[in-house]
Amino acid sequence: MVSRELKITRLNAKTITYIIVVAALCIFHFFAGLACASTDPPPIPSSPDSAIPWWVWPLVLFVVTFLLGIVAVLGGVGGGVLFVPIIGGFFPFHIDFVRGAGLLVALAGALAAGPGLLKKGMADLRLALPVAVIASSCAIVGAMVGLALPAKVVNIALGGTILGIVAIMLMAKKSEYPEVRQADALSTALRINGIYHEASTGHDINWQIHRTPQGLALFIIIGVMAGMFGLGAGWANVPVLNLLMGAPLKVSVATSKFLLSITDTSAAWIYVNNGAVLPMMVVPSIIGIMLGSIVGVKILAKTKPAAVRYIVIAMLLFAGGRALLKGLEIWK
Repeated sequence: MVSRELKITRLNAKTITYIIVVAALCIFHFFAGLACASTDPPPIPSSPDSAIPWWVWPLVLFVVTFLLGIVAVLGGVGGGVLFVPIIGGFFPFHIDFVRGAGLLVALAGALAAGPGLLKKGMADLRLALPVAVIASSCAIVGAMVGLALPAKVVNIALGGTILGIVAIMLMAKKSEYPEVRQADALSTALRINGIYHEASTGHDINWQIHRTPQGLALFIIIGVMAGMFGLGAGWANVPVLNLLMGAPLKVSVATSKFLLSITDTSAAWIYVNNGAVLPMMVVPSIIGIMLGSIVGVKILAKTKPAAVRYIVIAMLLFAGGRALLKGLEIWK
């Protein structure tokens, strides 16, 4: 009886926490929109069809982002990596508003999923923190560069980058459990290693990493590109953590998701400060992505690593192809 009461108390506390987070984000974005109203926002070449009621767009955004939240957790990417090409391609919003919302969407999804991933032992704090310090600092620079570049240039660069990552992942022969014979000196000094329980097989997986200096150097570039494209950084975090540094795929996916809650915060403020935030887009999208991420965490624990790998590849292939074709003005 006592155990049941404790479970109910924890459930209520968790529910209240999520409600408070969602409410705080909604209030923040409402006042952010008012504060940015006096600035010159990015131009909007087209507006939603006047025949469609205004409330339809927030409702559709909520449904779409709820589904993206589930898939994003399974792929270890921020919701923004799919949010930006899909919303930018099929909704009548300017790309600058979409990129600003994309970062905040990825941030919200990471905040919703991060605690669950840490609790389940899949996300590793020692692996995440050194990367977060580097990537979040560089994301600020990337955000300023991204707002200064034409949308066409950003889309072409984004599409080419993601498709290149897909090619690398397809050529990798063993990425679910990379073989790391010996940890390097830096990862040993930082004590970056661990054990996680693989629910799909019932075994405990011991892991360690190598090539840590090269990986941290790459996260300088990843941070800049994350802020520039407005996508978060999950699309690049997973390949580097998994293929280069040798962390197991599930650890890479979960740690990448947790990383977004730190990296995206830095870049998001640049978009907010420049008025590239539309509350009608951001509020329903954040609520949808957070609820979807909660569902995604429960599914991830029971999903086989090989299946997660294919989900990552499929998502990145679609998002990269869409961005590239839009930048080349082939698929508008």
